[in-house]
This record gives sequence, structure tokens and C-alpha cells, in this order.
Amino acid sequence: MPLEARGLSVAYGDAPAIWEASLDVGDGEVVAVIGPNGAGKTTLVNTIAGLQRARAGTLAFDGVDLARTSSHLVCRHGVALVPEGRRLFARMSVEENLEMGAYRGDARRRRAESLARVYGLFPILAARRRQLAGSLSGGQQQMVALGRALMARPRLLLLDEPSLGLAPAVVDHMFEIIRAIHAEGVAILLVEQNVARALEIARRAYVLEEGRIVAEGPATALRDDPRIRRAYLGLS
Repeated sequence: MPLEARGLSVAYGDAPAIWEASLDVGDGEVVAVIGPNGAGKTTLVNTIAGLQRARAGTLAFDGVDLARTSSHLVCRHGVALVPEGRRLFARMSVEENLEMGAYRGDARRRRAESLARVYGLFPILAARRRQLAGSLSGGQQQMVALGRALMARPRLLLLDEPSLGLAPAVVDHMFEIIRAIHAEGVAILLVEQNVARALEIARRAYVLEEGRIVAEGPATALRDDPRIRRAYLGLS
């Protein structure tokens, strides 16, 4: 498995956030992490991305020990994060934001190719490449955030709530793009509160509650699980 987490524990000071979590993401696989607000989902992806340090456990990507890798080097090993809330540079243009994703050597050398790829996925961004990112709609800003991560040419893409705050039609388009990225062979770890959409696109899923993984399995099996249907899908 390219991504392997074993017994991962994370805390903020003395407050535990993740308890002994173990999960895998295989080559070219889409894996979802679902759970209620405050369950620790964002902490989990931030830890994988190197933004938060694990207190215990192991974390490896393609044999590289991410737990001991400086945060600014995690991207070099093929991991890119689309954070919750987008976190764009509002006073920079669309294209300047995208170029921020191509800072490492190999990505920088293939900048033009990557830009063409992003603009092919999101034609509206090509039309607005000189526009300030802060002036875009929420959906367009999410496209920029996703495009910025793709500029790093990742092998593993971490998506933290990509549909948050978006109109239903924009959510549909966003998941079409996620499918297209997956079809190119990129592995995806998807944190998403739209549980129905997450389980529709993922091959496998983990359920995180109060910092602990309480269930895991094929997405189809979790979608049919009565407890998951009641708690997260609003179905009896």
C-alpha cells in the first residue's frame, strides 16, 4: 500500500484528537473518511500532509516515513492537500495561485504542461486566469484550490471537504472532476460530509468518530449498513 498509517495518535497539547488510527490507501484508489463534525477528520488529513505531527504510530507513503519528514518536503514525495476552506491567496491572481502549487523542482519544470491540464479540467479558470482569486465565486475558488494541488503532480491527493458550501450543481461538477483525476491514476483520500456522494465515488471507506476509526470496509457495504444509513444518510 502506498499510504500506510498504523496506530496513529495525534493531540493538541494534552487534548487527544486521533486515537490509534490505522488506514491504507492503495495505488490509484479512492478512499473516503466520513464522520460527524469534530471527529478528527481534518486533523487526520493534516497529519498525513505534514501540517500536524503524530504523537505515536507510524505513517508511510511508498516506503517514505512521513512522520519524520519535514512538512515542506511531504509534497516532494507525491502528496498534495486541498484544505478545507480553500486557503487561497485572495489578492493574487488565479494563475499566481496555481503556480504556487508548482514550487518543487519536477513540478516547476513541467509547469506549462500542468497549467494546460488544470485549464483543461477547469476552462473557466483559463478565462479568469488574471482575475484576483478572492473575487471568484465559492465554486471557482474550490477549482483553484484543487488545481493548485494538481500543479504539484501528486500521486496521492488529500481532499478535505471539497463540496463544503457549494451549490448542488457545483458539487456535481466537482465530483465529476474528482472522477476524472482518479481516472488518470491519482490516488485520493477524500474527507467529505456529503456521505452519500463520498460512498458513491470511493472504493473503500473509514468511519471516524471521536478520534477513533469505528468502522471500515467496502463503500458499498458501509452504504448498506443500517447504522451508517441511520446516522449519516438519514435513512431507515
